[in-house]
Amino acid sequence: MANFSKSNVPQFSVEVYQNAFLPEGGREVNAVVTVTSTGGGTTGGIPLAGSGPAHGARRGPGAAVVLMVDCSGSMDYPPTKMRHARDATAAAVDTLRDGTLFAVVAGTHVAKDVYPGDGRLAVADAHTKAAAKEALRRLRAGGGTAIGTWLQLADRLLGSADADIRHGILLTDGRNEHEAPEDLRAALETCAGRFTCDARGVGTDWEVKEVAGVAAALLGTADIVADPSGLAADFRRMMENAMGKEVADVALRLWTPVGVEIRFVKQVAPTVADLTGRRTGTGPRTGDYPTGSWGDESRDYHMCVRVPEAGIGQEMLAARVSLVLPDPAGAPRPLAQGLVRAVWTDDMAASTSINPQVAHYTGQAELAQVIQQGLEARKWGDFDGATAQLGRAVQLASASGNQETARLLSKVVDVVDAATGTVRLKAKVAEADEMTLETRSTKTVRVKKQHGPVIR
Repeated sequence: MANFSKSNVPQFSVEVYQNAFLPEGGREVNAVVTVTSTGGGTTGGIPLAGSGPAHGARRGPGAAVVLMVDCSGSMDYPPTKMRHARDATAAAVDTLRDGTLFAVVAGTHVAKDVYPGDGRLAVADAHTKAAAKEALRRLRAGGGTAIGTWLQLADRLLGSADADIRHGILLTDGRNEHEAPEDLRAALETCAGRFTCDARGVGTDWEVKEVAGVAAALLGTADIVADPSGLAADFRRMMENAMGKEVADVALRLWTPVGVEIRFVKQVAPTVADLTGRRTGTGPRTGDYPTGSWGDESRDYHMCVRVPEAGIGQEMLAARVSLVLPDPAGAPRPLAQGLVRAVWTDDMAASTSINPQVAHYTGQAELAQVIQQGLEARKWGDFDGATAQLGRAVQLASASGNQETARLLSKVVDVVDAATGTVRLKAKVAEADEMTLETRSTKTVRVKKQHGPVIR
């Protein structure tokens, strides 16, 4: 493990958990890499949300935030939904740290920047927050839904900002019915890497894959707020999290020797996200995977590489994992690094042992997959397939201690025996419960780490 520290950047560390031993002929190497960022809001960073001039001068990177509020006609059914959306956005505005650049976008089949307007961003202070909340009170529901246009306007607004942290918050209550799917995909491709975005679906008339797709492409979070009255608390938490970010555009850099193939790179905690296809080549044997913005937090990544065959007793460096921060003025800044090894042995006990971290997250990734497959089978009337997949999900959730997912599963199936995954599909399932399970299927629980990294 190694770490580096620079002014205005939190301290990052990398720990590698793996069983490095392979049997004769073995070629697949798995490792879980824990990346931790500390020092945000204390030294070399900016104060956390709620800090203002009374708590000391503002330091470090600036932030810009665009709030995108669904104002389509369906937001008027029931009328309280629009009111809750306005109140939630007002709560997020109140949570902005003074000095943050921000704007509010009303989203229908077109996008309109309703505050401050004219393609500008406002600087958060008591006056501009009050003006933004007054603009929110004037919002009315009407029109269709074209999420790609909302994101494109947010991109233009954030692109004009001299800020390191660029973040969006998007709320929708309906399906993206007023633009073609390829238009939304094109907007996401344009915005990817330019800003991060948290997405929320309110009620039950929206499409999980659309909202989750926005969050995945823009390295944010996705969730359901089934009851609109819960929007304000959720928006406040999202904004507090955004205000806690210290550094943006951190990349996970993977170097591999000649002959080593990368099978996959996935984030596995706090959520499962496959980064394999998002690699950007940075050299003959190096590539960067985006991780977005960081505050004080820790995330886990699972990587798998295929190494050339070697004889008993041989050893090689299978991969080098680094955290880097792009620097427009020069070479990328290294933040931390760790090493992944491969050692060939004839000790059967050593080579067949599965590292606990690798085993745990392999199960968590499978858990997310079988939940999604089970719910899809249920929608299509394949009840035997749905029972098998959701039963396996119950088994995995129970074995890994993922109590929240187990609780959500219990609203969709009757659990006969969690240990064996024996379940019965419920005859009636509330739509909100099914959508909540699908939306939160990628959330994982972390494995309890042993003292220090395990690199056997």
